[in-house]
Amino acid sequence: MDMPVNTFKQRLRSGQAQIGLWLGLADPYCAELAANTGFDWLLLDGEHAPNDLRGLLGQLQAVAPYPGQAVVRPVVGDTALIKQLLDIGAQTLLVPMVESAAQAEHLVRAMRYPPAGLRGVGSALARASRWNSIAGYLDQADAQMCLLVQVESREGLANLDAICAVDGVDGVFIGPADLSAAMGHRGNPGHPEVQAAIEDAIVRIQQAGKAAGILSADESLARRYLDLGAAFVAVGVDTTVLMRGLQGLLGKFKVGAVGAGQGGVY
Repeated sequence: MDMPVNTFKQRLRSGQAQIGLWLGLADPYCAELAANTGFDWLLLDGEHAPNDLRGLLGQLQAVAPYPGQAVVRPVVGDTALIKQLLDIGAQTLLVPMVESAAQAEHLVRAMRYPPAGLRGVGSALARASRWNSIAGYLDQADAQMCLLVQVESREGLANLDAICAVDGVDGVFIGPADLSAAMGHRGNPGHPEVQAAIEDAIVRIQQAGKAAGILSADESLARRYLDLGAAFVAVGVDTTVLMRGLQGLLGKFKVGAVGAGQGGVY
């Protein structure tokens, strides 16, 4: 059996823009439905959605037969949790709240086997190695791991150049929701001050030779980020897509139906 190739990482290196969707419904059937649509990448959210390890496993299995690649966001960049996520088959992680080069360096090590890193060796129990059915998995695995770090605070922005300089960081994702809150514009990532910071960050990330990423359900903003050279852009959230669809459908038949919420970040 051959080693699964991380095509998301390959496309990042080629400079090809990739369009993604945020998944928060925490269900394999819903994840497969989204994968069937044809998005380049799907973010399985373990930070704000009600996902646990076994639930993420089911979603990884559901997405696996499709061309789009799963990206997993853990609740925190913990070494032990990262080990578990990689063992169940995640190859790309988006780690939230990264604020320093030292933190990024630790995450790089957490995703690699010794002697280059800290990842615990338990491949006989791991779906990632197909339970030791992939010949040479331990020697090939590191090359297929992709680390995306999420910068979403004033401190993170202040240290952005140093974070980008860390070898092993494949991409930097700007978190618009937390960043706008940190800048005093909570719930308003479209504020000119926030947008100026985001656009400056995207340019700096590219200049450092790393891939820039972001999430925006605002079509004009998403296209603006793509025009600036962002390499991986999520353009919606499954919960929002479902909610707006349901509200729109009910509104056609029922007077006074609850409308779409105001001021949504995504």
